[in-house]
Order: sequence, then C-alpha cells, then structure tokens
Amino acid sequence: MSKILLSRIKPLHNPKTCSSPSYLKKLVDETIHILNTHDQWEQSLQTQFAESEIADVAHFVLDRLYDVELGLKFFDWAKKRPHCCFSNGFAHSSLLKLLAKFRVFSEIEEVMGQMKMEEIKPTRDALSVLLRTYVESGFVDKAIELYYIAVKVHDCIPSVFACNLLLNVLLKLGKVDIAQKVYEEMAKRGDRESLSLDNYSTAIMVKGFCKEGKVEEGRRLMEDRWGKGCVPNIVFYNTLINGYCRKGDTESANVLFKELKLKGFLPTVETYGAIINGFCKEGNFMKIDHLLMEMKERGLNINVQIYNNVINARYMHGLVVKIEETLKTMIESGCEPDITTYNILITESCREGKIQKAKQQLEEAIKRGLVPSKFTYTPLLHVYFKQGEYSMALELLVEMTRKGCTPDLISYGALIHGLVVVGQVSTALTVREKMMDKGLQPDSAIYNVLMNGLCKEGRFPAAKLLLAEMLDQNIQPDAFVLATLMDGFIRNGSLNDAIKLFDLAIEKGIEPGVVGYNAMIKGYCKAGLMTDALLCVNKMRKEGLFPDEYSYSTIIDGFVKQHDLDGALKIFGLMLKWKCKLNVVTYTSLINGFCKKGFSSKAIKTFKEMKSCGLEPNVITYSILIGNFCKESKLAEAAFYFELMLKNKCNPNDVTFHYLVNGFTNCGLAEFSKRKEESEQRHKSMFLDFFETMISDGLDRNFAAYNSILVCLCLHDMVRTALQLLDKMKSKSFFMDSVSFSSLLYGICKEERSREWRNLIPCTLNERELEGAVRYLLKMDQYLPKGATSKAMKILQSLVEDSKSYDQVEDHRISIR
Repeated sequence: MSKILLSRIKPLHNPKTCSSPSYLKKLVDETIHILNTHDQWEQSLQTQFAESEIADVAHFVLDRLYDVELGLKFFDWAKKRPHCCFSNGFAHSSLLKLLAKFRVFSEIEEVMGQMKMEEIKPTRDALSVLLRTYVESGFVDKAIELYYIAVKVHDCIPSVFACNLLLNVLLKLGKVDIAQKVYEEMAKRGDRESLSLDNYSTAIMVKGFCKEGKVEEGRRLMEDRWGKGCVPNIVFYNTLINGYCRKGDTESANVLFKELKLKGFLPTVETYGAIINGFCKEGNFMKIDHLLMEMKERGLNINVQIYNNVINARYMHGLVVKIEETLKTMIESGCEPDITTYNILITESCREGKIQKAKQQLEEAIKRGLVPSKFTYTPLLHVYFKQGEYSMALELLVEMTRKGCTPDLISYGALIHGLVVVGQVSTALTVREKMMDKGLQPDSAIYNVLMNGLCKEGRFPAAKLLLAEMLDQNIQPDAFVLATLMDGFIRNGSLNDAIKLFDLAIEKGIEPGVVGYNAMIKGYCKAGLMTDALLCVNKMRKEGLFPDEYSYSTIIDGFVKQHDLDGALKIFGLMLKWKCKLNVVTYTSLINGFCKKGFSSKAIKTFKEMKSCGLEPNVITYSILIGNFCKESKLAEAAFYFELMLKNKCNPNDVTFHYLVNGFTNCGLAEFSKRKEESEQRHKSMFLDFFETMISDGLDRNFAAYNSILVCLCLHDMVRTALQLLDKMKSKSFFMDSVSFSSLLYGICKEERSREWRNLIPCTLNERELEGAVRYLLKMDQYLPKGATSKAMKILQSLVEDSKSYDQVEDHRISIR
C-alpha cells in the first residue's frame, strides 16, 4: 500500500464511553451548568462532547432540567449529533417525564408518535409518570388508552402507584368494568413485576364495588387475595359495613360489626358513623341511641357528620320534637354545627312552609361564621316561589351573589322552575338569558321546564325556538323534553305538529322512549284515531320498547270515550295476559265504560276488584260512580260512595258537587223516600239523614243538597274544601244558615282553630237560627265520638246567650220609647 493512500485513511470515530461514575456525574453537572448559563450552549457542548458520547448522559441531563423548552432544544441538538443513538429509549423517556411535569400534552403525543415509528420502547418509569399526569389532569380516556398501550404494545404495566390512581378515578366515574379489568391485569402480573398490586389496590376496588352496591363482589375480591373469611384490617371492615348500609342491608352490616369486635379490632369513628348512617335510613333510633352511648363509653368523639345524619333521619321519619334535643346534646359535647347541619334545618323548615324559621336559621349560621352554600339558599328560593314571594326570591339571588356564593345551575334551575310554576314564564326566560350571560348553559331539565311553561300558555312557536336552540347548543333533548313539547301540541289540538316533531326526533337519532310514544298514543286517542294508537304500540314493540300501564290505560280510555267498550275490554285482557301492571287510570276508565253502558253492577264489581288490588280510587273514579248513580236516581248509592270517598281522605271536586246537587235537586220526594228506606236497611247514611231533616224543616232542596255536602266535609276533617264550597254557594246566592254555620264551626274547632272562627265564618244568625244551629250540632253527635262537639257547642251556647241579652236590651229600649 502506498504512503499517499495510507495518509488518506482516517481512524474511525471512537469517543470515550463514560464508564466511571465520578466522571459521568462530573460530565452531567458541567452539561447542566452550560445549558443554564451559556447563551451559545450548542458550541460549548460541541467542545464538551468532542471526546464523549452524548447518548450516555442525555437522559441524566433531561432528568435534572426544569425548563421544558430548553429540554426540547437539548434533545433535538443531541439527537442530531453524529453517531448519536437513543435506541435504548432512556433519553426519550426522560424527555417524556419532563414534558409530563409541565403538562405539555401536544409534545408528549408527538414524542410518543416518533418513538412508535422508530420502534423505541419507553421505560416503565416514564409510562408511570405519563399515566399519573393524565389521571391528575382529568384526561381519563387518554389515561385508559396509555394503560392499554403499556400492557398490550410494550408488555409492561405502570407502577402500582400510577395504577392505583387510575383505579380510583375510574371507580369515582362509575367505570367499574374497566377498573376491574385493570385490577385483574395488575394481579396477573404480580409474579412477573415487583409491586404490581398492593393492599391499597384491593381497598380501592372493594370500596368501588361497595359504592355500587356490589358488596359481595368486593368480599370475593378479598377472598381471592387473602383467603375465605379474611378481612385484614379495620379499614376493610369499615368499607364493607358502609357498603351494606348504603344498600340498606343493616343486618349484614351489624353481623360484621359484631365480628370485628370478636376478632379484637377496635371500632373507629368511621365504623360507628357507617353503621349509624345505616340505622338512620331505617329509622331504628333505639339502635342509634345505643351506638351513640357506646361511642361515648369508649371515649370516641361523635363528629358533626354523625350528628347531621341523625338529625336528618329524625326529620325524615317525623321525629321533629327530638331534633332540638339532638342539637343541644351536640353543642354540649363540644361538637359545633357546620353548614350542612344548618342546610338540613333550613331545608326542613322550608318543606314545612316555615319561612321565618328558615331565615332565622340562616342568620344563626352566618353569626357562627359559617359560609352559606347553594344548598342553603336553594330551598329558600323554592319556598319563596311556592308562597308567591317573587321579589324576595330575586333579592335572595342577589344576596347569594353579594356574599360570594355564585348561583349555579341548581340555583338558577330552582328560580326558573318557581317562576314557571306561578305562571311567570317570560320572567323565567329573562333569568335564563342572564344565566347564559354569566357563562352557565341551561341543561335539558331547565329547557324542559321552560318548554312546558310555554306550551301551557299556548306559546308553541317560542317552544319550538327553544328546541332549536337546544339542538344548536349540542344539548340532546331527552325523551321527557320531547314528550313535553308533543303533549303541549296535543293539548292545543295540534296533533300534526306533534307527529312532525316525533318523526323529526327519530330522523335525528333521538330515541323518544316509552314516554315519547305514550304522548303520541294520547294524541291519537284524544283525536279518536284508535287504529293509529294501536299502530303506535306495535311500532314501540318493534323498536324493542315495552308499552307500560300508561300506554294501555290511555288506549282503554280512548275506546271508552269512543263508546267502544268491547275494544276497551280487549286491551284490558291483553294487559292481564302480558302481566302488565294495572293502575287507577285503567280501572277508572273501565268503570266509566260500564257506567256509560248502564252496567252499574259491573262498574261496582270493577271498583271492588280495584280496591282488592291495593289501588286507591281517585276523585275521578268516585265522581264517575256518584254521577252515574245520580243519573239513575239511585241517591242512596251516590251518598254511600260520597261518604266512602271522604272516609278514604279523597278530596272531592266541583264535578263531584255538581253531580250530587243536581241529583238530589231533581229527584222526586217519593223516589227519595224509597231510596232512603233501602239505604237504611244496609247502612245509616249521614248525607241522607241530614238532607231529609233539612227538607222536613222546609229548606230548599238545592240548598239542602249543598248543606249536606258541607256537613259531610266538616265531619270528615275537610274544612278547607268546605270553606271553598261555601264561597261557591255565596256566588249562587246561598248564604250561611244554621246548618252550614254549625258544621263549619265544628270543623274549625276540630282543627284547634276555635280562636279564629270569627275571621273564617262571621256570624249573622239571629237567636232562632242559632238555636237551630245547636239542634243540628246535637244531631252531628250521633256520627261523632262522645264530646267531639263540646268546643263548638260552648261557642254556640255563648252566642245564643249573647243574642238573648241583645234582644232583651232591644225590647227594653223599645218599651222606653
């Protein structure tokens, strides 16, 4: 070989490897120093790594950098170095960890994509950091995707800490099936990789199962890990007890509670809190009191959460008198009420309509330094609207904002709902606009309330615009929203508009559901299109939906209104065949059908069958029967079902009164006497007895019928309805007499309102009329427990005496003249 050729051959580039740890550390330190201090760090590093391999130190450098932009630039520079190879994945993994630290997700995706193309595998540590970052940032779907990439593509499971974070968030979101698959994969890899599963992993899963009411699955998980019957510590006992109590199985919870004591575990505050909460739901206050006493004996402090659960339970189970005692005990023990305590108190006060008490409780909470929340104000908003205090509700909304409690969707929803209920739909729409101005988007429930209000007012174009707005905002209307709008069109007689909306919903892939189909069935039945209604039912079945009792009851009612009793009975037979639940509407429609055909005996038989099924007839059921018997001049039967109605605490309405008054007014005296005799052979009727007495006293038949109704209402504790009827009587020129006065006075005294009777029924009766009232009150005694009329009798006797004295004074004055 010539000397010229030899001179042209250059040795291969063979930089020094960083084999010495001290040399390596020094090189990393110097590199980081150059990166942080030199503006032209590329040139400095070029000299630094003239004799060293950059690939040996790049990942160490990236691990210690705190500037993501600098890290990306260093990685790109290093990668472009001649003969630099990052094939082991360490540098890429360190870069991923740096990007994850600063949540630079776009760059993470890009780096992961490059690694996939270059077939570079990330380290387990990098995958763990990425998984944690996605979970903590709320990107759960990306976390799941990354987990499966790690397991399926890289045959590597992230760290137990990262996996536990994923399990936790999956269970909080109710994704139990995915969490179970992750857990099973962790358990399967336990022998291959260190710490793939720990006790906390199992605790997370057991808690998740218990939260979903799947306590037995949680127990099986524990048995798979530790053996049958093994509960490793008090934490797991607490979780299982809480799980059983959540699903209402306090018996199993109590068995575990006793078991843990026998095994030598000491119950904690959490243990007692869980089981006490279970007994609170049941209303077992004897057990609750025993457990609270046991906690005190063991020296455990009863916390505010336990007291709150007990207070709430006492409200729920009607033990209001015990609440003050519980509050007193709570404060005396050194446990201060929190805002949740006051939220419970305020909610219950509002539920009872005690607005002043609720306001006092709110003021007391603020004095204690507690910050009211949306749960504090929302019940007050509801009750203000219920009582018609619109300005107060709006003022409260302003106060919420002023005190830093920004109204949320729930608060605005309550406000809008309240306005719609009282007929202030336009104001409700204005509130919606203000809500949207504040960046809050109405949900389907708010749209539903608004459209319902607009439909009731007949403002269908505005309702249509709201539906269009929902679709524009990508808020998918649910079946109830569609049903509301369709029902509005149907009630307004616009069946074609309802059909168009129904077809549009199906075209856009919106499932109308059973409630949507039921709205259409109602529309067809109302229009007498029974064939179309039946076709709608068949269409439901083809779509995999099962018609419910409302579907069939509507069709039965439709056939009855078309005077097609056979068609109604055929549908009734199908309901029985398919074991469909029968309801009050079903039976009421059939009773109406039988009555229309004059089959009174079949109507009564159906009524009795309905009662035997545990269904309580409603005002329509009773009114149909009463109207039918009045039409047939069977007044004894009409009176019987009216009294039965009142006995069963079913409030009559104007239709009921109309049937009774017309029936008893138009029936001849001979026919009435005959029917009364027939009735007395079976049972004594209060209505007939009073009606006959008043007729004997020379009272007008129409007036006697009204008064008989009043007597029955008052003797069955329906004073409010009686007073409303009295107002209607006055509009027909029937003014208060001896009978109406005595019956109403009795009813008012029975309600412990004897001091305010003058404000409710001002007395204009003379002495003779008052004595008549005494006579009728004595007659009422025949139908009441002994002494029931005593308060009313004292007032009446006092009025009689006052009237006599007044007459004597008047007589004396006249004699002097």
